[in-house]
Amino acid sequence: MWQSLLKHREFLLAGVILLMVLGIGSRVPSFLAPGNLVEMFNDTSILIILALGQMMVLLTKGIDLSMAANLALTGMIVALLNFHYPQIPVWALLSLATVLGLVMGVINGLLVWKLGIPAIVVTLGTMSIYRGIIFLLSNGGWINAHQMSNDFLALPRAVVLGMPLLSWCAVAALLLVGYFLRYSRTGRAMYTAGGNATAAYYTGINAGKMQFISFSLSGALAGFCGYLWISRFAVAYVDVANGFELQIVAACVIGGISTMGGIGRVLGCLLGALFLGVINNALPVIGVSPFWQMAISGLVIVIAVLLNERGNKRKGRLILRDAALSQHSPGGKEQAVKP
Repeated sequence: MWQSLLKHREFLLAGVILLMVLGIGSRVPSFLAPGNLVEMFNDTSILIILALGQMMVLLTKGIDLSMAANLALTGMIVALLNFHYPQIPVWALLSLATVLGLVMGVINGLLVWKLGIPAIVVTLGTMSIYRGIIFLLSNGGWINAHQMSNDFLALPRAVVLGMPLLSWCAVAALLLVGYFLRYSRTGRAMYTAGGNATAAYYTGINAGKMQFISFSLSGALAGFCGYLWISRFAVAYVDVANGFELQIVAACVIGGISTMGGIGRVLGCLLGALFLGVINNALPVIGVSPFWQMAISGLVIVIAVLLNERGNKRKGRLILRDAALSQHSPGGKEQAVKP
């Protein structure tokens, strides 16, 4: 039963999301309005992009808890620049945010790869450092909407083919990351490095280097989202996206990305983010307390982790069983005694 459940996990998760949307729509018909569904996807777009970055890190058996702080720091920097130098083009600020995020990801990757420090320790440390830098830059102050230029605020809200540009950014990220992981040599190497370190070693794949690349890419995506977040919510301050790193990891875990590395797909990442997006947008509509929202989200995360671990143990048993059968077979014995 467990094996069958895990095999169709993404199909089941999509079904659960659909049932949730239809169930809430039966109580609040306006929830099913096309405009509301588009807005709900738009609200989830930043989470989708960040979850894709976290997914690549998890595939290499790492974790990046500094993504939200990276987002907040890059967002504060571009907001301050826009406030003091409104003549700087928006595309230049967006590019700068992405490059700064990449640099912060490179720092994480180097500390993990070259110094061998556990990823969770590195990213917890850099998370605190980035938050401290935000306070130093802003002196604890806020940058509000009236201090930002119209162009700075307008870009993510521009509507293209019926959807805001922010939503199209999420769609583009899904396509690019999906292509990268499926068809590029580096993307496939990430799966090998996180799923089977021994196989990676004998095939010439440097697992540490794959972790470095994944941290760099996740940092770049976080920096890219730094501008998108500040522009969308029209405010920059020290605690922007504080605690959002837990939502990012949760989206990945719910979508079936293993924290042990080497397992996960972009489709699952998308569905995990959409699941949280539906919960965050729908439960307030039907009058569910914020405390119950947190409890429901936590329960779903625990169930997802149990399913992931059950699947990993099942695969481990199959490997051991196959090895035992090969040793007890005539061919297996002959191979065993050969020098």
